[in-house]
Amino acid sequence: MPIPSRLRVALLAALLGGCATRAVDVQPLPANPSDFASWSCERIDDELDTVQQRAAEMAYSVDERVGNNIVALGLGLVIFWPAMLAMRPDGPEAAELARLKGRFEALRTASSLQHCPPVGDELSPRRTAVLPVQVGERLVYEDRVGGRPPSSEWSLRVIAFRRDEFEFRVEQPEARGAWRQDLAGNVSTAPPGSLYWAHLLRRDLELGQVLAGEMLLAGDPLARARVRGQVVAVGPQTLAGRRFDVAVIDLFGDAQRGDSSTRLEGAIVVDRASGVLLRLELRSSLPGFDLQRRLSRVESAP
Repeated sequence: MPIPSRLRVALLAALLGGCATRAVDVQPLPANPSDFASWSCERIDDELDTVQQRAAEMAYSVDERVGNNIVALGLGLVIFWPAMLAMRPDGPEAAELARLKGRFEALRTASSLQHCPPVGDELSPRRTAVLPVQVGERLVYEDRVGGRPPSSEWSLRVIAFRRDEFEFRVEQPEARGAWRQDLAGNVSTAPPGSLYWAHLLRRDLELGQVLAGEMLLAGDPLARARVRGQVVAVGPQTLAGRRFDVAVIDLFGDAQRGDSSTRLEGAIVVDRASGVLLRLELRSSLPGFDLQRRLSRVESAP
């Protein structure tokens, strides 16, 4: 059950006691609303999303290092602002958060001065039009367990593009249900038995960037893999007849089920514009974490 935002703030405040600097104690680095005076309301809204996404990513990165269990509280884009991050007093995250808070406040002021209407949930038509897949289309993947034949098909139907998440539907006889991911490609909802990745990817992936997160099996609380990764290649590539802006990420870590643990390695390839999975190669002796999945075709909307 989702935690109410007021309770989450209280829990975060309790977690972030001691010497850590809370986000509410970080003074904004002022930005000038006049810098955005010539921007359209749509552009301002898009930039507000970007700023909040960056703040959420910082929370997960700090949580990975400091371990205040913020991730368990369900922090996400446009849930609440400011997020109370576990910050070191004079660290680089504090300076970046100050910059983000200042930019956020200036954007909000610019939006108010221009009398911009309330922002809707749906992604704007301008942003939707440049995505490599569209609502109604079906993404069909070729799956191989352990890299061995026979192969099977796994498919996602594009249901909706929202400002903070993309919704798909898994269309498998054995595993039907919702598949939701943020705009970076991190999965928040998956049908039981599905392998998915949470808090692993970032927007605007760059060559050499280091990542960390989790891979899990939906419905199995004892199965999880702690993984780290590095972006080893980026650039345009044509797959399944579509043009994608690809990021290739090498992965390594440990998969475990209960007290059993084993090595995991492989790679994940995603589209940087949408977070759509293009290829996944995992090697592990733990069932469920030994999989090859490759986008083979994109079927038009009915």
